[in-house]
Amino acid sequence: MAEKACIKRLQKEYRALCKEPVSHVVARPSPNDILEWHYVLEGSDGTPFAGGYYYGKIKFPPEYPYKPPGITMTTPSGRFITQKKICLSMSDCKLSGALLICCFVASNILTGLLSFMMDTSPTTGSVNTTVAEKQQLAKSSLAFNCKTPAFRKLFPEYVEKYKQQELAEQTRQTSQESPQESNSKAESEKTVDPTKEDSEDGLKEKRKKKKKQGLPAWIIVLLVSVFGAVMALPLLQL
Repeated sequence: MAEKACIKRLQKEYRALCKEPVSHVVARPSPNDILEWHYVLEGSDGTPFAGGYYYGKIKFPPEYPYKPPGITMTTPSGRFITQKKICLSMSDCKLSGALLICCFVASNILTGLLSFMMDTSPTTGSVNTTVAEKQQLAKSSLAFNCKTPAFRKLFPEYVEKYKQQELAEQTRQTSQESPQESNSKAESEKTVDPTKEDSEDGLKEKRKKKKKQGLPAWIIVLLVSVFGAVMALPLLQL
């Protein structure tokens, strides 16, 4: 169980962080545990991490500030091994005791973590990857984070950002597909027109054939009978 001094200090540091936020960093304590902080680092422009959102945790010991916190990153970044403690000058790999009381506050470790991420110096928990790999991971980072329930709960603004990105991507794809669909429609209309022409030509041919055909047989028989009767009338009068 955390000591009262630890709780008060962390609450004070969180209030200070809310009042003066760290650029490219958002951090919030767990609703049920002040000793567990969740953070999101935004990749800086001009680096392989640009456009990336990197989620992780800072776990403070109950004896804080006399014992340092542990830092881990959940999002694959190409810089740090996920779920493994990252060794910084202000983490539990380096400082302890009175030094922490003087120099460590939450804003400092978050600033240091962001700076160290942009660096290439090897340390415990770091990994070597290419620029292309880091850029690819940056593109997929927000989608990866949104699969984590804790992330969705603590950082709804980033979830909304992801939804907007997905909507923009769908709109872009739709706009690209529209000309193709128009061409397809035009092609389909072209394929229908010859059929119409064929049908019209067929009707014309039928009409011509009807014109060429003689009178029906029964009409001919009737005409012959009438003609014969007319011719027989003079003979009857005799």
